[in-house]
Amino acid sequence: MKKIILFLFAGLISGAASAQIEVPQPSPSTTIEQEVGLTNVTLKYSRPGMRGRSIFGELVPFGEKWRTGANNNTTITFDTKVTIEGKELEAGSYSIFTVPNKDKWEVIFYKDTNNWGLPQQWDDNKVALRATAQVQEMPMPMETFTILIDELKNDSAAINFIWENTLAVLPFNVPTDEQALASINRVMNGPTAADYFAAATYYHDARKDNKQALEWINKALDMQKGENAPFWVLRKKSLIQADLGMKKEAIETAKLSLAAAEKAGNKDYVKMNRDSLKEWGAM
Repeated sequence: MKKIILFLFAGLISGAASAQIEVPQPSPSTTIEQEVGLTNVTLKYSRPGMRGRSIFGELVPFGEKWRTGANNNTTITFDTKVTIEGKELEAGSYSIFTVPNKDKWEVIFYKDTNNWGLPQQWDDNKVALRATAQVQEMPMPMETFTILIDELKNDSAAINFIWENTLAVLPFNVPTDEQALASINRVMNGPTAADYFAAATYYHDARKDNKQALEWINKALDMQKGENAPFWVLRKKSLIQADLGMKKEAIETAKLSLAAAEKAGNKDYVKMNRDSLKEWGAM
């Protein structure tokens, strides 16, 4: 009986030790996803409150680097390159650090996003871009620190940092025109070799229409005349030919695929082609 009681007591202690108390965070986190033109922007940050404190010039000193929020790094991710003050920032994720001043802020995009607050050792080599945000006075105080991606246009937007009576605005541009023109040209120029290969592969593997598949695979190869024919495309053509009963042609194509695979050092395709050639009586 004592052993049973001790066992139950131990279980209660273990359960209590593993329990976690859940309370609201003083600086709750948030994630914003915003499309600007054809660029996706994701912003993650924590939002401290004023709670009766004076912020800029006191809690956040002027002229010193600030973590720009609370807790983990404030991060921003662009899925295309962007331009800020005429300087290009590559696609990727960055921490945002700032140096607030009364009339302007320095905004720093930092390549290391795994810090709690400011990096223990600041590394200028990790600074991707520095820019200046202009400061405006708000007509009423903002209790909770807020970052907005606003002033949306087809090719631009602005990052707005808002807290207390301060609004700091940093515009940026996105390559919408470049992306749109590339998309238009891609569609208007018709299918690519990869499109024809994908269509032929589907028609063959789904046992739909091998004559159509052969027509498309030939178009894919015709579009790559200036290049060495890819061994994987030749391999697929040989299989289509074999399924159409074109054994002689399939053997010739498989030999071309084998030679190209050997040249590329792709052992898998070398083996597959050898196996097919043996099956078709050519080795």
